[in-house]
Amino acid sequence: MSRIDESKAFIPVRIAVLTVSDTRALADDRSGDVLVDRIAAAGHVLADRRIIADERAEIADQLRAWCADPQIDVVISTGGTGLTGRDVTVEAHRDVYEKEIDAFGTVFTIVSMNKIGTSAVQSRATGGVAGGTYLFALPGSPGACKDAWDEILVKQLDFRHRPCNFVEIMPRLDEHLRRK
Repeated sequence: MSRIDESKAFIPVRIAVLTVSDTRALADDRSGDVLVDRIAAAGHVLADRRIIADERAEIADQLRAWCADPQIDVVISTGGTGLTGRDVTVEAHRDVYEKEIDAFGTVFTIVSMNKIGTSAVQSRATGGVAGGTYLFALPGSPGACKDAWDEILVKQLDFRHRPCNFVEIMPRLDEHLRRK
């Protein structure tokens, strides 16, 4: 089972939060607020926060910009993962990914099933890597953001988490881009 190895030092990571919505502003972005609060409570750094409309190219452009920024290690988006016509966040993420973290969506579905039953099939949460940066797309509900953070991300973004975690392999995420 997973555990925290207290003999290791915590390493804060720099996380950008992107809310995808045609209607939200910072004043009423509850899902973004959930993520920002949890990022701070865990000891990580909020590197940037934006709200962007449900436009595939604009979302992908923002993800690429953050992947190119050496001050950002992780991007978490919220919103636009559903099944309706305007839900294009997953497609935008996949336009950017070099590698998809297939099990992220699966584990998120398992967590969601325990909370909302078969309604979990309507989510298309996803995760991937691009340019040495982790990217995660979460549904736009505060509950889904809490579940993804509390049950998956807080653990995987903690260097002390055992048996393994995302932070310990960060230095090797872009090794394929380096000259030999």
